[in-house]
Amino acid sequence: MNNAEWNELKTLKERFKSYCITLSNSTHGLIEAQQALVDERAEQSYKVKTPVVYNETLDDIKQDDKIKLLFVGDNPGRREQNDRRYLIGPSGKIAENFFINNKCLDIDFRKEVIILNKTPIHTPRTLDLKILGAKNSYIQKAIRTSQKEMALILLEFERIFKVPVWITGYSEMKKNGIFAEYTAVLTDAINECRIERENIHCFRHFSMNQFTIDLNKQREKNESICDALNRIGSAYRERIFV
Repeated sequence: MNNAEWNELKTLKERFKSYCITLSNSTHGLIEAQQALVDERAEQSYKVKTPVVYNETLDDIKQDDKIKLLFVGDNPGRREQNDRRYLIGPSGKIAENFFINNKCLDIDFRKEVIILNKTPIHTPRTLDLKILGAKNSYIQKAIRTSQKEMALILLEFERIFKVPVWITGYSEMKKNGIFAEYTAVLTDAINECRIERENIHCFRHFSMNQFTIDLNKQREKNESICDALNRIGSAYRERIFV
């Protein structure tokens, strides 16, 4: 990346990092509520270390790296809050293997992809955000406002690098879904021409092979993988950004 892109990236990373620190420190009762949520599931009990997770993988990016894709997941889970890196659990491994097994895409998932989430607030499962938000009004507001900030951060990354955006877990982006606030910011950006609609592709999760199932169904039509990805991503996008 050139000097201008590199400097903008450094500024954006600091904005993201600073926001996570501020959100963590200012959200009353967050880590206590998260720990209580974890402890309710004895089979998954662990100590919550990082209630709001900045993706430290961003700090590994070097100026001579080439960014080819922006990839958006849901929110940090158990492994992510422990290691402070996004998509390093089972779903991340499936995503990584997808790109390894489809070399025609020419993308190194761990080096050439910037991974973001729709909120940096940790829960054991994404659906637990509903439970967490119901615990008190401060947390509920934090979950909503964090989605707006993460959508704005995504838009800044897209402005800098001008690369495709893949958003997984599209179903909770619908009206009244967990990530409706995230969708609203991106919808406004599309309508205001701050991002090209066609640059966004939406998919189901890599978890439970949902992404692969969709892709295999499309490839039965003898489409190339790129054509199949474009068809799936565009179809789901049109269900979200209406």
